[in-house]
Amino acid sequence: MAAISVRLPDELEAQLTHEAEIEGKPRSEVAREAIAEYLARREKERFMAEMVAEARAAYGQEAVRQEARDIAEDFLAIEGETADQSDEAKPGEKWWK
Repeated sequence: MAAISVRLPDELEAQLTHEAEIEGKPRSEVAREAIAEYLARREKERFMAEMVAEARAAYGQEAVRQEARDIAEDFLAIEGETADQSDEAKPGEKWWK
């Protein structure tokens, strides 16, 4: 396991010490867990941002929006419902209801 040195402001170091005492863990373990959670969260945020960008790019194309409506119609037909397509999204509005 690699060792690193980190400088913390006094207040953050006090919070880390307090949390370690509450959890009954060494400060280094609490710090490792916090770093691991932070890195996992950032990875998830980047993934979601990429997904949103892809969706925005795709739904900017009428053919993709029409295909999505067709798929929705297929599923709604199975459930005995119909999709209301009369409310087309205007530029800048959300396409979903």
